[in-house]
Amino acid sequence: MTQELTSPTRARQAPAPDRGPQWWRDAVIYQVYVRSFADSDGDGIGDLRGVRRRLPYLKSLGVDAVWLTPFYASPQADGGYDVADYRAVDPLFGSLQDADDLIRTAHEAGLRVIVDIVPNHTSDRHPWFMDPDLARERYVFRPGKGARGELPPNDWESVFGGPAWTRTDRGDWYLHLFAPEQPDLDWDNPEVHAEFAAIMRFWLDLGVDGFRIDVAHGMVKAPGLPDIGRGRQATLIGTQALPFFDQDGVHAIHRSWRRLLDSYPGDRIGVAEAWAPTAARLALYVRPDELHQAFNFQFLNAPWDAAPLRDVIDDSLAATASVGAPTTWVLSNHDVVRHTTRLGGGLDRARAATLLMLALPGSAYLYQGEELGLPEVTDLPDEVRQDPAFFRGGRPTGAAGPGTDTETAPDGLAGASGQDGFRDGCRVPLPWSGERPPYGFGAGGSWLPQPADWDALTVEAQTGDPASTLELYRTALRLRRELPGLGDGRMSWRPAPEGVLAFARSGVLCTVNTLGRTAELPLPGRVLLSSAPVPVTGSTALLPGDSCTWWAI
Repeated sequence: MTQELTSPTRARQAPAPDRGPQWWRDAVIYQVYVRSFADSDGDGIGDLRGVRRRLPYLKSLGVDAVWLTPFYASPQADGGYDVADYRAVDPLFGSLQDADDLIRTAHEAGLRVIVDIVPNHTSDRHPWFMDPDLARERYVFRPGKGARGELPPNDWESVFGGPAWTRTDRGDWYLHLFAPEQPDLDWDNPEVHAEFAAIMRFWLDLGVDGFRIDVAHGMVKAPGLPDIGRGRQATLIGTQALPFFDQDGVHAIHRSWRRLLDSYPGDRIGVAEAWAPTAARLALYVRPDELHQAFNFQFLNAPWDAAPLRDVIDDSLAATASVGAPTTWVLSNHDVVRHTTRLGGGLDRARAATLLMLALPGSAYLYQGEELGLPEVTDLPDEVRQDPAFFRGGRPTGAAGPGTDTETAPDGLAGASGQDGFRDGCRVPLPWSGERPPYGFGAGGSWLPQPADWDALTVEAQTGDPASTLELYRTALRLRRELPGLGDGRMSWRPAPEGVLAFARSGVLCTVNTLGRTAELPLPGRVLLSSAPVPVTGSTALLPGDSCTWWAI
C-alpha cells in the first residue's frame, strides 16, 4: 500500500542545487547501491537513513548527483528490481518519510538525486499480476505451442538463464526476460503508460531530479514475438538486433517521458540504461526530444588497448554529437564485474582507466566503492549468494548486457572459482572504517561477507593519504570542476607512441599508456595529476605502464 508522508512535501522540499541549465551534460553522478552503502539500524542491510548520514562523504568526494538503486516495496527476488509497489519504500530500507528527508538533505548539500524506475517488468507480487484478469490485460501472456500447449510460445531465453516463459495454472504462458518473479508488462496497453506517468509524477512531486530507466531498451517486443533461432541469446545482447530489445517502438515511450520531465522546473533528467548494437543506435535514445543521457556500455566493454579504446571513444563522441547530446561514460556498476578486476592489471590499470574516463567530454558515472579501489569479490560461498542468475545457472547481464563466461574472461578473472560474471561480487557492502568486518558499514554485520583484508581499503584508512585511490578520485573531481577544459566540450587527438593515447582539451593534455611497460613521450607540460608517478629525464617523460596523466599545456 502506498505510504503517506507525515507532512506536506512540496512546501518544505529544498530546491535542487542550481548549476545552471543543462547541469547534466558534464555531471559526475555517483551510484549508491542502497543495500550495500550504509546500514543505520544494525540489520546488516543498507538503508535510506544510512545514505542520508553519509551524504557529507559524497559531498567531500566532489560528485554532483546521487543515483539510488530501487528501494521500493519488493519481495527482493532480484535485489529490488522486482517492484510490488512503486510508491512505497520497502521496510528493509526505511519509509517514504526517510526518502523525503534524504532528498531534502541532499539538495541542501548541493547534491541532486536520481532514482531508478523499472518499467519493463514488475514483481509477480504486484497487485496487477496477482489479479488473473488484470494480469492477462497488462502483461505479456501467450498460448503455448505443442498439441496441448505444453511448449513455450517461442525460443526466447531469460537473461538470467533458462527459458523466458513460465506456464500458469490456466495453461497459458507469461513472458519474463529476467527472473520468473519479474513478469514483463504489455506496453501495448494504454493503462500501463498511464500508470508509469503517474509514478513518475509522484516522485517528481517529491523532489527527485530524474530517473535512471532500467532496461530502457525493453518494454516493446517485435510483432508476433518471432523465434531467434540462436543459442546463448544473452551473449548477443548489445551486439546484435534481437526481437525483445532495442525495438524502435521504445522511442515513443521515451518521448512521452521527456515531455513529462520538461513540464517540471529544474532540469529533471531521464537516463537510459540501454544496450544497443552500435553507438549510432544508442544515440537514438538521447535525441533532443528523448532522454538526456544513455550509459555507454561500449566503453565499459572495451579492452584495455589503445587502438580499440580510441575507436570506441571516437564512435561514441560522433554518435552523440550527431544528435547534440553529451556522451555518458561508465566503467563499473552493480551489474558488472568491478573494473579493478575486470580490466586485468589490478589497481594500476583501474586508476588509469578512471582518469581517462574523467578527462573525456561529457558526463561520468561512478559506482560506489570504485573510489576505494575495491576489487571484485570472487570467493563468496554459495550459501550467501543472492543473484538470481546464480540459481538459474545462467550468466547475468545485469539489466541486459553481456555477462562474463569463464572461458572468455579477461585477464584476472579466468578460473576465479567458477563464479565469474555473477553480480554478488560487486555488491559486497562498503568498508568505511576499522580493522575488521563490517568495517563501519553497520552495527550488525553485513548481508554479504566482506573480505578480511579490506582494512587498508576503508574510507578511514585512505582519507588524507595522497597515494590512495580515494584521494586520487577527490583530486580528479576537484580539478575536473575547476579546470575549464574538462567536462563537456571538444577534444582532439595528439600524436603518441603505439600503445599510448594522447588527447587535448582546452589547456589540458591527457596521456594514457595502455602498455605494461614504460613509454617515452616528449615532455608535454606540467603534471596536474597522474595515476602513478611520472619520472622525467631531460625533455622526456617516462610514462609508467598502465597509467594516465593530466598535463597543463
